[in-house]
Amino acid sequence: MNEISLATRSDAQHVIHWLSTFDAALNAGNEAALRRILWSEVHWRDLMAFTWTITPHDSPEAAVSGLLSAQPAIQARNFRLAEHRTAPRRVMRHGVASIEAFFSFETATARCSGTLRLVADAPDKAWVIATTLDELKGHEEPINMRRPAGSAYSRNFGGDNWTDIRARKAAFADREPAVLIVGAGQAGLAIAARLGLLGVDTLIVDRDARVGDVWRNRYHSLALHNQVKLNHMPYLPWPPNWPKYLPKDMIAGWLETYAWAMECNIWNSTAFLGADYDDAKGEWAVRVRRADGTRRVLRPRHLVMANGIAGKPLKAKLPGLDTFRGPVLHTSEYGEGARWRGKKVLVVGAGTSGHDVAQDLHGHGAHVKMIQRGSTTVASIKAAGLVHSVYYEEDIPLEDADGIAIASSYPLLVKGYQAAVRKMKQIDKDLLDGLTKAGFKLDFGEDETGHQMKFRRRHGGYYLDCGCSELIANGEIGLIQDADTDRYVENGLLMKDGTVEAADLIVTATGYQSQETVVREMLGDAIAEKVGQIWGIAPNGEIANMFVATPQPGLWFSGGGFAHCRIYSHYIAMGIKAREMGLV
Repeated sequence: MNEISLATRSDAQHVIHWLSTFDAALNAGNEAALRRILWSEVHWRDLMAFTWTITPHDSPEAAVSGLLSAQPAIQARNFRLAEHRTAPRRVMRHGVASIEAFFSFETATARCSGTLRLVADAPDKAWVIATTLDELKGHEEPINMRRPAGSAYSRNFGGDNWTDIRARKAAFADREPAVLIVGAGQAGLAIAARLGLLGVDTLIVDRDARVGDVWRNRYHSLALHNQVKLNHMPYLPWPPNWPKYLPKDMIAGWLETYAWAMECNIWNSTAFLGADYDDAKGEWAVRVRRADGTRRVLRPRHLVMANGIAGKPLKAKLPGLDTFRGPVLHTSEYGEGARWRGKKVLVVGAGTSGHDVAQDLHGHGAHVKMIQRGSTTVASIKAAGLVHSVYYEEDIPLEDADGIAIASSYPLLVKGYQAAVRKMKQIDKDLLDGLTKAGFKLDFGEDETGHQMKFRRRHGGYYLDCGCSELIANGEIGLIQDADTDRYVENGLLMKDGTVEAADLIVTATGYQSQETVVREMLGDAIAEKVGQIWGIAPNGEIANMFVATPQPGLWFSGGGFAHCRIYSHYIAMGIKAREMGLV
């Protein structure tokens, strides 16, 4: 390969040549050849294609070692430019000018794809590679061109129709589910839909009376803080005429429709009472209580906790709060503010829920003051949208935007989020200056990675502004710093200077139990100790014990925003299917 030929290749030819060279080196087990086509900085994130789990490799040595150790069993081959995907193109990612492309390949058992970034100034070298398991051979989803030609659903004269069949399947009167999912929110529904298409018998149990109640029963003014294009569900995107920022009741109704359309088996009004795992049988004994009070022990091989990142609301332990004579509500109990018009309300906490509740109360004519207990990361919705969902603004298919989004391992995420914060600070300068002048305490994360890494690390501590920050900056919503308070008293909050902030209502935006606490309560100490951290950053930079097989056999966790649930439900479903087939 001479300099002239390298310089005259098109972007697509660079990618095709690299993939061919990579294929040959990998299948020859040639460590030196692999090393020659990797840049000095390399990030390879494997999503089940080579490792059957989600595994980052953040150095040339780790990447080459991981590839060569997995290859004898995986037998990856036929690396080629992907068809019907966005063509190779020049982009700037994480400060590196790159040629970005999508590729396809296969293994002994699966068809796979990936995202590749070559260094624009050295297009014979790769610096970012993502490999992902798409489908298992012989177990493809029966969708689109592969949908069944006909079935008993179509015509069954003298027999059961579709409604009868669905009712019988959902009853589980004569069988046990292979998978039990706890929670019928977006996480549980996405996984159930995918498992159903893979032929894995799945049941969801949910404590609420209707699918969608997890959104329907939240406070009146709730809407998503990021745009609709980021939040589609698998298979069924939001209707194209729906607003950019979806209100809770539209979400609730769509989830109910989604469950019906994707033929998810759901037991509503069903309490999950706990479970034990039988190592010898490789199955769970899951105790549930139905709406009519009857109890059943279900025996699935897999248990998926899709009940959100957090558990029960944390009741605030604030000095003197028990002496306050008015009502105290956690934000989970808050509905809407009409009944508090003209009343004085203290909102304890300055995260997303605290801001939203304070703004709703203000909108209903209440006199609101927010108590800030620690610094908060704030960004406008405009700024967050410009830098966070940038891939989804590039006029490419959702599949390709998702492929770009999942390509970054932890070091790249940190670098990308830091760059995003720098840009957001510029966009939001007036907003942030106004908050600072009002005495609001700001931070942008321990390493200036902003709200996105706060979400990954602690699932809180930030607010994407949809109007409340301006109300605080101009004094329409008051601000109290917790350091200036003494204790709560019967008529409000006693300040250290001896004055009392009178209150008719106190709303606590004090968060929720950790998922680790939920596991300990529901599954016992031994399993909780075996699993360890849930959510937050694991030693390898991934979100701890989420979307992958955990140290406890047959136990999986899912949660997060709609994008997380759409993307990573695929890997949970594939992980379960592979284990049902005996591949792992």
